[in-house]
Amino acid sequence: MDVKELSVFPKGKPNDAYAQYFIGQSYLNMLSTDQVAIGNVTFEAGCRNNWHIHQADKGGGQILLVTAGKGYYQEWGKEARELHPGDVVNIPAGVKHWHGAAPDSCFQHLAVEVPAENGSTQWLEPVSDEEYNSLKKREEY
Repeated sequence: MDVKELSVFPKGKPNDAYAQYFIGQSYLNMLSTDQVAIGNVTFEAGCRNNWHIHQADKGGGQILLVTAGKGYYQEWGKEARELHPGDVVNIPAGVKHWHGAAPDSCFQHLAVEVPAENGSTQWLEPVSDEEYNSLKKREEY
């Protein structure tokens, strides 16, 4: 099923500016750039971003509001969490993590950037196919 049928937010244009930090195709539609940045991010099935950290001297981090499809969120050293529409993920600054679509579903979330002093995103290594494919196997049990 196409995300267009599942969400009130259009998927936007291909996320070319950040493509180097994703495995698979993602799309970005910036809903707000004033006061608080809010991006609607759409992942095609199997798409995920690299491990990354939202850095900040004060404040910062990110909030994900899941709007469509099925996906995952995982913090370094912890089990992945399956995500569905209506789920909310609060990601504090300084936490290494990734998020993306399930292998068999598109996925969409609003990414809310928490205001920060000297905020930035540190992009790290890709989520390996082995790490990602092991998530599906755990679901089957």
